[in-house]
Formats: sequence, C-alpha cells, structure tokens
Amino acid sequence: MPAPRIDLAERVLTAVLGVRRVVRRRVRAELPGPHLPGSQVELLRVVHRNPGIGVAAAARELSLAGNSVSTRVNVLTEAGLLRREVDPADRRAARLQLTDAARDRMAAWRRTRIGLVSAALTQLSEEDTSAIVAALPALERLTEVLKEATT
Repeated sequence: MPAPRIDLAERVLTAVLGVRRVVRRRVRAELPGPHLPGSQVELLRVVHRNPGIGVAAAARELSLAGNSVSTRVNVLTEAGLLRREVDPADRRAARLQLTDAARDRMAAWRRTRIGLVSAALTQLSEEDTSAIVAALPALERLTEVLKEATT
C-alpha cells in the first residue's frame, strides 16, 4: 500500500474517532444517570434498528461471539434497558426488545449528540460544511466496504 493511502487512512481514523470521543465525553457530562460502556450502547442500537432480533443475530451484526453478546444482554436486562421475549416460532429462542427506559435514554442521547454536533457545525465556515457534506457519501461507502470485509 502506498504511503499516501496509509496517511489518508490515519487521518480519516483520527478525525472520525476524535469526533466520536469528544461527543461521547460531552454527552456523558450533560446527561444524568449511569454511563454505559460503548459495547452496551452498540447492542442497544442494534436492537433499536432490529426490534425482536435474537442474540445470535445481534452477535453477527456486532461481529462478536454469542456468549459476549449474551453477557451484555444479561447486564442490560438487569439494568431494565432490554427485555427478552420468547420467540413464538421457537420457544427456546429469545427475541430482544428495548424497554421504555432504553427508548427514552436513547432519544436523550440522540437529541444531545445531534445538538452538540449541530451547534459545532454552525461555527464552521460554509466551505468546511460543504466539504463535510460532500465527504459523507464516500464515508458511508467506506463503512460498507469495511463491514463487507468482516463478513
């Protein structure tokens, strides 16, 4: 791989991770309640996007071992954020659902994250904002390519 691609990869990762880290810290500071590890938040997001998903399917979605996801499910269930429902087609299988508390919490996270980034975007020049908008499709394709590489 040529050096310029390595430099580009490093800059992309640094920029994206930097935005995520700053937003995560600011959200934690602004929202009350216990803070969840990122791995638990990711599982909640998967269940939010796929209500009724099973543990094995969630594990595949997260590229994790089933027992790791099962442990997270147990913790989130005990915290009142996830609910297991029996699958009517296979009574041995559980389907995962968010609780109302999880939905409320996720909505608050989303509002706060979007508010933080929206406010920061207003402080950028029109040129910078346009560059970010223009880069989004390519970043979304990069995400898909990376996902495909792990399956």
